[in-house]
Amino acid sequence: MPSLPHPTPSRRGRRLLPRIALLVAAFACAGAQAQTPAWPSKPIRIITGFPAGSATDSISRTLAEHLRAKLGQPVIVENRAGANGALGVAEVARAPADGHTILATNSSSITVNPQVYRKLGYVPERDFIPLTMVVSAPFILVVNPAAERTAGVNSVADLMALARSKPGQITYGSGGPGNLAHLGFEMINNRASVKTTHVPYKSGVNAQLGVLGKEIDTMLDTPVTLPNLKAGKLKALAVTTATRWRDLPEVPTMIEAGYPGFDVSFWLGLLVPAQTPPAVVQALYAALRTARDDPNILRQLQTQGQVELTDPQAFAARIRAETAAWGEVIRRENITLD
Repeated sequence: MPSLPHPTPSRRGRRLLPRIALLVAAFACAGAQAQTPAWPSKPIRIITGFPAGSATDSISRTLAEHLRAKLGQPVIVENRAGANGALGVAEVARAPADGHTILATNSSSITVNPQVYRKLGYVPERDFIPLTMVVSAPFILVVNPAAERTAGVNSVADLMALARSKPGQITYGSGGPGNLAHLGFEMINNRASVKTTHVPYKSGVNAQLGVLGKEIDTMLDTPVTLPNLKAGKLKALAVTTATRWRDLPEVPTMIEAGYPGFDVSFWLGLLVPAQTPPAVVQALYAALRTARDDPNILRQLQTQGQVELTDPQAFAARIRAETAAWGEVIRRENITLD
C-alpha cells in the first residue's frame, strides 16, 4: 500500500508555530517557579553549640548582621551550648533542609568528635553540606602571670619543667573532652613526657575564666584572648601553628620552642543540613563571601583569626583532610577520653 501524503501546513500555520512554542516554554517556566519556593521566605536561624561570648558565637553574630543586610530577612543567632558543641550540631542535623537553618561550629565538633565519641546524634558527612570556612587560627598556650604557681613561667620549657616537678598537679583546661584544645595539650604532654591533669569546662571561654580566676594553671586559648594578653592578665608562651601569628609576632611557635613538626590550628565555619537545594547553598555562599567587601564586618571577623570564607567545595576538602589527619594523631598519640 502506498504511503499517505503528509498534510502541508499553511503559511499562517508556520508563522504560528514559533509563537506557540514560546507560550509553551513560558508556561513551563511558570510551573517550575511555582514548584520552587522563593528563598529566603522567613527568618534564618544560625545555631551554634557554644555559649555567648565564644569565638563561634562572635562570628555567628557578625555574619548574622551581614546576612540581614544582604538577604532582607531577620537572621537570629541561637546558642545551644553543651557537649563540646554536639548539642547544636545535632539540632541542625535534624532541621529542615530548606536554607533557613545554618550551623555555626568549630573544627572539633566536625573532625574530632565523631572519632572519639560513640553516640553523637549526627554523622558529619551524612548530615551536612559544608558552606564556608569563615576563619582559621592558632591556639595560644597561656598562663596567668599573677598565679602563684605560674608567676615564674616565661616559656614552654619553664612550664614543662614545672609539670615534671609536680607530676599530675599542673592543671590545664579546655572547652570539653575531645576538643582540639584538649587533644593539642595531650600532644604537648606526650612530646614532653609529662603528666598534667585535664579540667574540662563547658566552653573555651569558661576555661579561659578558669585560668584568669586561678582555678587552673594553663590552657590552649584562642585569639579571643588577645585583650587579656595585651592587658597583661595572661601571658602567651607559644602559638601552635608552624609560623608565628600576625597579632603576636613576638611569641614563638611550638616548633621554635623545641617541638618539631608541631602544627595545630582550628577553624570556625558554617554548614547546612544535607539535602539543602544546591541553588540555595550557592545563594547563601554568594551572600557570605561579600563579607570581605564590608570593612566593618571584615574587621570583626579578623579578631577571631585569618579570614578565609572558602567556597563549599574547598571547605568540604578541608574537612575530609583534617578528619583523616586527626584520626592519625588520635591513634599515634594514644589519646583516649575518660
